[in-house]
Amino acid sequence: MRLLVFDSGVGGLSVVREILRSRPDADIAYVADTAVFPYGDLAPDVLVDRVVAVMDAVLPDLRADAAVIACNTASTLVLPPLRARFAVPFVGTVPAVKPAAASSRTRRVSVLATPGTVKRDYTRDLIREHGQDCRFALVGSSLLATLVERQLAGEDVPDAAYAAEIAPCFVDDGGARTDTVVLACTHFPLVLDRLRAVAPWAVDWIDPAPAIARRVTTVTEGAGAGDGRRAVMATGRPPSPVLLERLGFPAASMLAV
Repeated sequence: MRLLVFDSGVGGLSVVREILRSRPDADIAYVADTAVFPYGDLAPDVLVDRVVAVMDAVLPDLRADAAVIACNTASTLVLPPLRARFAVPFVGTVPAVKPAAASSRTRRVSVLATPGTVKRDYTRDLIREHGQDCRFALVGSSLLATLVERQLAGEDVPDAAYAAEIAPCFVDDGGARTDTVVLACTHFPLVLDRLRAVAPWAVDWIDPAPAIARRVTTVTEGAGAGDGRRAVMATGRPPSPVLLERLGFPAASMLAV
C-alpha cells in the first residue's frame, strides 16, 4: 500500500502516527508545504492553487493508492478540485463535530482550529447538520500551530503561551461548562500532553486521526502489503529530525514547487 500524506507543516504526522498503528507495512510519502506554512490566513483561491500545484509536483510519480490531506484548513476547500483533477482517492480532514456532539454530556463543545477553518461555511454547515442540541464555541487560534512547530523544532514554549491560545475554548456560563474540545488542526494532537496540563479543567479532547486512519483503510481495501518504506519532502524548512526519527522517517528532502 502506497500513501501520500500532505500538510502545510508537521501536523499531518499525527495522522501518520495513527495510520501506522493499523498499517505499519504501508509505504508512506509525507509532503510538508513548509514554504507557505501556515495555511490559516491564506485567501481561499491562493490556498487551492497552492495545494493543486504541490499535488501536481508529487502525485504523478508516486503511484499512490490514496492521498490524505491531513489539514483541516485545506480540506474545507481543496477536496473537490483535487478529486476532479486526479484519479487517486483523497481522504480529507474535517472538524470532528459529529462525535463531539454525540459524546458531550454538558452540551457545550468547543472547536479549536486555525482562523481559516473557523471562518469556513463548511465548518458551520457541519455544526448545523451534526451538532445536535450542543452549543458550539468556534475558537480560531492564529498562533497555536506555530507554537507546535516551534516546540517540535526544539524551542522552549512556555505553558502560558499554550494556556492563552486554548483559554477561549473553556466556557462556563454558571449552568454548564465546556466538556469537549475538538482538535480541528492536525498539529494540535502532537502537543496534547501540554494542552491537558494547562487546561483550566478536564475535558474530552477529540482527535480526528483515528477516524482518518479508518477511512484510509476503507479506501485502500484490496491494496497489497507494502514494504514499510518512508520518505519526507518539504518545500521549505524541513520538519524536526527528532520527530521524524520517532516515527521511523528519514531526513526530509527538498521539493521545489
